[in-house]
Amino acid sequence: MNRLFLFRHAKASWAEPGMRDFERKLSPEGIEEAQRIGTALRERGFIPSQIICSSAVRARETFDAVDQNDGWREKVTYTDTLYSTDAPGYLEVASELGRDGDLMLIGHNPMLEDLAIALGQSGNDDAYTHINMGFGTACVAILKFEGPMRDIQDAKWTLEDYIRPRDL
Repeated sequence: MNRLFLFRHAKASWAEPGMRDFERKLSPEGIEEAQRIGTALRERGFIPSQIICSSAVRARETFDAVDQNDGWREKVTYTDTLYSTDAPGYLEVASELGRDGDLMLIGHNPMLEDLAIALGQSGNDDAYTHINMGFGTACVAILKFEGPMRDIQDAKWTLEDYIRPRDL
């Protein structure tokens, strides 16, 4: 059994004049949200064996806030693709770069929400209802699947959990 963690970056500040969207940083609230999520993941035993993170500043800062010096840093790979691709592209990244085990993708909406809705139709009904109401910042959908990571696009999915900062 493998897990896929779909983790939306935490709350970002608005862009300053002349700033590209890619360069937006986390707000103080976003840093705190990400830290709470990191703590909740650890407390629930959800520890990824690999992390693929968007190269956008707010996604990288989300990872930095979650890491908390727990050895996650050596598990992370950054890619611009998670900033610019669509939901199926997220699965392609996971299939191409992912190794068997528990994989975390740190990225953006609407791609993460679209992917969670498409993959999470069986399993935790309450979690699925919350995802359908909007995949908020710093939220994490946790899905399980059988088979090797290279076959992730054809996997049978089960939604295990959906963690929101406001519930912590």
